[in-house]
Amino acid sequence: MRISPVIFGCKGLELLPGEREFFEKVQPWGFILFGRNVDNPEQLAKLVLDLKASVEHDDVAVLIDQEGGRVRRLRPPHWPEYHSGAVINAHYQSNSETGLRIAWLQSRLMAFDLAELGINVDCLPVLDVPVTGSHDVIGDRAYGHDVETVTALGRAASDGLLAGGVLPVMKHIPGHGRATVDSHKQLPRVDTPLEDLMVSDFVPFKNLSDSAAAMTAHVVYTDIDSQSPATTSQTVIDEVIRGQIGFDGLLMCDDLSMHALSGDFAQRTESSFAAGCDVVLHCNGEMHEMREIADALPKFSDVSMARAIRAAECWKTSDTSDESALRAEFAELCASSDYEFDPTEANA
Repeated sequence: MRISPVIFGCKGLELLPGEREFFEKVQPWGFILFGRNVDNPEQLAKLVLDLKASVEHDDVAVLIDQEGGRVRRLRPPHWPEYHSGAVINAHYQSNSETGLRIAWLQSRLMAFDLAELGINVDCLPVLDVPVTGSHDVIGDRAYGHDVETVTALGRAASDGLLAGGVLPVMKHIPGHGRATVDSHKQLPRVDTPLEDLMVSDFVPFKNLSDSAAAMTAHVVYTDIDSQSPATTSQTVIDEVIRGQIGFDGLLMCDDLSMHALSGDFAQRTESSFAAGCDVVLHCNGEMHEMREIADALPKFSDVSMARAIRAAECWKTSDTSDESALRAEFAELCASSDYEFDPTEANA
């Protein structure tokens, strides 16, 4: 059975006939959802079913960015409010045991939300470590500004998703925290020496290197490869991500439509695979861009397919947690913490 190593988005609230025909032809490994695809639970569940039905293989990945805080595609009134990484960090600083439990509970509760809709992959945890002067594209999405805190809360968040049968995707490997520009709009260049990156930015990813999936950073690390961002740098992927960090899971690129990347979409696709990405990601649902990417796709390599199969195992089982009990515990812990949650922070 043919499966293409690509994840695509779609344009709106329902799958259009032309999109269905295109996906039937290309057979992407997965799909990604954004706010433009979300109205209410019934609508979204149907869209997810239609996306899955447009391909012939069974293990269809359906991704979403549901971090909490300002990056969340599922929002009130249909879904609960969840904390940003910075808010979880504040709970952790108040009481580390409580903070870790809140991080786990939040992810476990989000897994309930996602699984009910048929969504099986969450692009979380954010393991980037921001520094003074960096762009706020990461900002309050981060769990902290030190590797120990980011590691601990990132692990708890990842474990909560796994307990609910949702595959976590750690991002943005090997680290977006030092970027001084938004990679959605420009190409960030980080001049920090490799030896400093190895004891800072890379550490949370190394500590969670047993994860089944990760997303690359569209960031140039000039001391490693002065020309290409991690996504299209064989040096960064081979020597750092696979080597020093030791990650051997499914590596997907960040969105190919982001302005940090150069070249047409065929070139971006070819460069990402040549560098060592297992799967490419394209988010905006623009058909002419998706067609260019589809024409440049290679076959799934045996190694990449094995990684994809291992990743899919993560969404096939979940624990037997009582949802109501966990929601009550989450609310109680958040209310009892010395940190007082301000709902406006979720919209920052």
